[in-house]
Amino acid sequence: MPINDPYSAHAVSASAPARRAEAVTPSDTVDLSAVAKSLYVGGPGDVRVLPAGGGAAVTLSAHPIGYLPVQISRVLATGTTATSIVALFD
Repeated sequence: MPINDPYSAHAVSASAPARRAEAVTPSDTVDLSAVAKSLYVGGPGDVRVLPAGGGAAVTLSAHPIGYLPVQISRVLATGTTATSIVALFD
């Protein structure tokens, strides 16, 4: 029997909680399965990402444990020292 989901009819928005989560394996060549609305960083460090809107890679230095509210398409292995990264999706 399917689980009751009282939130399935709610509108998707940038400020709404994520509906899906996926562990991230940083890669210099492979994008995430979809654009993430944000990341959760479980172990502090640098996070090097490709922004979803395009452009050059960006390093978010010395990020503490917590959320990273940036829409991204890839977490790069080179330059990422943070650990236990989780991508959050609608």
